Amino acid sequence: MRHLLFLFCLIVHGATWLSGLAMAQESPPAFVTKAKQVYMIEAKTGTVLLASNENQVFPPASLAKLMTMEVVFSAIKRNEISRDTVYSVSEHAWRTGGAPSGTTTMFAALKSQIRVDDLLRGVIIQNANDACMVLAEGISRSDAEFAARMTARARDLGLTRSIFSNSTGLPDAESRTTARDLVELARHIYGTYPEFYPLYAQPDFTWNKIFQRNKNPLLALNIGVDGFGAGFAEGSGYALVASVERNGTRLFLAMGGLAGDKERLEEARKVLEWGLSSFETKVLFKQGEVVGQASVYGGTSRYVDLIAKEPVDIYLPANNPDRLSGRIVYRWPLRAPVAEGQPVGVLRISSGERVVREVPLVSARSIGTGSLTSQATDALLELMFFWL
Repeated sequence: MRHLLFLFCLIVHGATWLSGLAMAQESPPAFVTKAKQVYMIEAKTGTVLLASNENQVFPPASLAKLMTMEVVFSAIKRNEISRDTVYSVSEHAWRTGGAPSGTTTMFAALKSQIRVDDLLRGVIIQNANDACMVLAEGISRSDAEFAARMTARARDLGLTRSIFSNSTGLPDAESRTTARDLVELARHIYGTYPEFYPLYAQPDFTWNKIFQRNKNPLLALNIGVDGFGAGFAEGSGYALVASVERNGTRLFLAMGGLAGDKERLEEARKVLEWGLSSFETKVLFKQGEVVGQASVYGGTSRYVDLIAKEPVDIYLPANNPDRLSGRIVYRWPLRAPVAEGQPVGVLRISSGERVVREVPLVSARSIGTGSLTSQATDALLELMFFWL
């Protein structure tokens, strides 16, 4: 009867609550920022440090160039193109994104030939619209086709709320993104393309005898920012994406809806300094340590231990950490046989009511198929409680 009561509670909740993880201490005051949308995580653990309207859409403006570069980086990595591939500057790219456009440009001459490697620097360092268009037209025949590829690639990466209508981020009613999507994109670029990431911190470059400084205003903060950039769109304000590293800790931040360039820099400095100085890493479970159990149906054992393939750590406020809770979530019923190392579910760690980290869990050992009697018993239990 006690076993049935436990099973009933497990099915109702759909999770195993880890009461030992809770730390009943007073929550720190909420961090206040002027940004309308903000999302910041710690890179190693993925812990969410700050989130407000992180899924609210706004125009990406020049931040769309992060997605442009991801598509180009991916094409190079898959040998679709190379850094030495040469593309021609079309009249459309020259007029719309070049010197006649009055927008940020690398001053590519009409019908000139430019290497992909130089175009990358034009986009990343100079924020050049003509460089974006030359790459887009070279890879996908037109800027519109390339933009469709950007959106499709965003879906592949799980950026479900982002839509890109062009390679530059120039105004378009259909273009949209979120602070969360931008952070996930920035984190992906940093982790997937280490050979290209240093370009974001390059202070300047000279091309065709034209000297151009890095347009990213965040680099001048001198607090460890080494990547990504800023954008502005009428009606939604000033935005930014930043990657910062100090003493082995790396943070990714996206902010939007700021009133001006000065406010953008002030808020970025304030938020990043808070994230770098007010937290520390805590290990909750060692690698391979049993986190909890999942019930198994029709097996030689009714339960299987669940472990994480890596240490389960979290980036917490150094003083007055918030109350943490954790639960194991998996699809019920888990049927035998279960292989050792089989993905089973996730550990969701929450700070108050906000989920700050999810960690995949796998089975610690194999569970074989049980006898006909045990299978029949488990089938009866499943029939009794499935409606719940």
